[in-house]
Amino acid sequence: MRRTVIGVMGPAAAGEALEKAAYELGRLIAEEGWVVLTGGRDCGVMDAASRGAKSVGGSTTVGILPDDYRAGEISDAVDIAIFTAMGDARNAINVQSSDVVIACGAATPGTLSEVALALKVEKHVVVLGAGPEGRQFLSVCGGDRIHFADTAADAVAQVRRLLAAL
Repeated sequence: MRRTVIGVMGPAAAGEALEKAAYELGRLIAEEGWVVLTGGRDCGVMDAASRGAKSVGGSTTVGILPDDYRAGEISDAVDIAIFTAMGDARNAINVQSSDVVIACGAATPGTLSEVALALKVEKHVVVLGAGPEGRQFLSVCGGDRIHFADTAADAVAQVRRLLAAL
């Protein structure tokens, strides 16, 4: 049986608050029994979400990396590392492989590109921690496929609701 895959996207250079939210998000996703998919690197939202998932044990984490194999750049919390040698083009793989995408913050070009790709292929996106300007912009672009959450628990509750409707 295929497992549910939740993509957690966000900046490599995330601040402490965003990393804490991503860690909690990874933990809650893992508690649901879902696979956590990230960009796989050992920094920012990618690492925090993967570490959060591994903190509850038994969860599977997948990292879709932008380069070929480079020791030291892969999060220690990634179980399955997929090396694409595609740079940012790997964002399409992140999105296409996810049942629902959660964007942690939406203020960086990389994260916004993943949100745009997800909306283009008609995936639902939950944005965690967007400010008022970001919410307004993304609401116009995303219509009924964009959702907003203020906490990791709220984001996971929205994903649960979205999955039930698929």
